[in-house]
Amino acid sequence: MLKFYYSAAPNPTKVALFLEETSTPYEAIPVDTRKGEQHKPEYLEINPNAKVPAIVDGEAVVFDSSAILIYLAEKTGKFLPAKTDKARGELLSWMMFVASGVGPYSGQSVHFRNYSPEKIPYAINRYAFEAQRHFGILEARLATHKYMLGDTYTIVDMNVWGWARLLPNVLGADAWDKYKNLKRLVDEISARPAAQKAMTLKDRHAFKTEMDQAALHAMFPHLKEQVA
Repeated sequence: MLKFYYSAAPNPTKVALFLEETSTPYEAIPVDTRKGEQHKPEYLEINPNAKVPAIVDGEAVVFDSSAILIYLAEKTGKFLPAKTDKARGELLSWMMFVASGVGPYSGQSVHFRNYSPEKIPYAINRYAFEAQRHFGILEARLATHKYMLGDTYTIVDMNVWGWARLLPNVLGADAWDKYKNLKRLVDEISARPAAQKAMTLKDRHAFKTEMDQAALHAMFPHLKEQVA
């Protein structure tokens, strides 16, 4: 059975969405990042980047949520666009756009605003601006497309949903007023039975919620001296 290493964060949740959409049997294995479990040697053998999620599927080990979605979609043949060069190009481009842009800038925007021990205006503004810019590109795409690749629900939409459903956390409470097409997509996916199961997966484990010194040390090792 496929082993799925997960936490309550956005990236594992979108992988859980795919697994639930396809009724793929899996063993859910929690990795409590605020307790530092991502740094344990046994997990680093699976994911040397010390991030979540990761999957072990027989002899295949895959980490990075976008890579996992592509791997699972290609293995199952589900939630992929038409088999054309045009569709393949769009699929890979948007998947990497989320992996290299939407996710990192959203995460850094939240980090510098909420967790940085020093409030640095330049960093806060820089990442907030880039997060807004990336979500703005998604919003413009969805203004002319029902889904990211047209009329078909695919892994690109799952990839976008993982972060976009938390847009107010990234850009502020009024964010949905500016991204109505993105909200349309998020609301539609969130209403799916598979998404409901994916969002409650975190409830199977009592993840640590306190962002105390130990959690900061575990999640942001470079801050040890600053928050010691």
